[in-house]
Amino acid sequence: MMELFQLNNHVAIVTGASRGIGKAIAVGFARAGADVVIGARDEEDLVTVSNEINDLGRRAIPVSGSLAKRKGLEALVETAIENFGMVTTVVNNIGGSMPAGFMDTSEEAFSEALRWNVTTAFNLTQLAVPYLAESINGSVINIASAAGRFPSRGFAAYGTAKAAMLQLTLNSALDLAPRIRVNAIAPGAIKTDALEIVLTNEEIHDAMVQGTPMGRLGEVNDVTAAAIYLASPAASYVTGQILGVDGGIRSSNFDMKIPNV
Repeated sequence: MMELFQLNNHVAIVTGASRGIGKAIAVGFARAGADVVIGARDEEDLVTVSNEINDLGRRAIPVSGSLAKRKGLEALVETAIENFGMVTTVVNNIGGSMPAGFMDTSEEAFSEALRWNVTTAFNLTQLAVPYLAESINGSVINIASAAGRFPSRGFAAYGTAKAAMLQLTLNSALDLAPRIRVNAIAPGAIKTDALEIVLTNEEIHDAMVQGTPMGRLGEVNDVTAAAIYLASPAASYVTGQILGVDGGIRSSNFDMKIPNV
């Protein structure tokens, strides 16, 4: 049974892999037996991650540069084919948007959230489809957010973008079946470098923990474990699913005190 969770002979592309959830997934995939192409803007951090993976006995190819446009994403696919001859898994991890009140969210910020979270995932998936379709267990994993499932104040842009990403997951799962599986992970509050800046405030940390049914915040390896499952043969009959890794929350576990309009 445990062999079903191995990623031997897999080649994964992971975006936003220089730190946080993306880095954890890339390293986790390597530990499970995969080779990886990792993309992000920060070349130095990418090289550090790739060295860590190479030390595990797997191959990692870093591709630095902007992934905001289709050309940057195309470079990831081309690198995978040139170095490994195939792609079996795509992890669309790049994204994000700062929370803000509805009337404080500009048209530009709203459009940018959609482009950065949804259009990038669409582009990379579409570019990789010809190669994913040739693999035995081709899969796409979209890293969404609990904010895309449960409404909270301050997330008109980010929450809407992640909800669109989830809908993209459901629709593309039907479009690409039966040869390619498409699933999403919707994390809650995960302790990444970005969140740690906020968590240095003990009051905020305690409030977020108290607002989480599981009584703790998430770790990056919680998301990594879910990604390994969805990429592996263990999930060969799983597509069009949204896997919540959120500690049981059903809304934001922190009140940002956004005033009424």
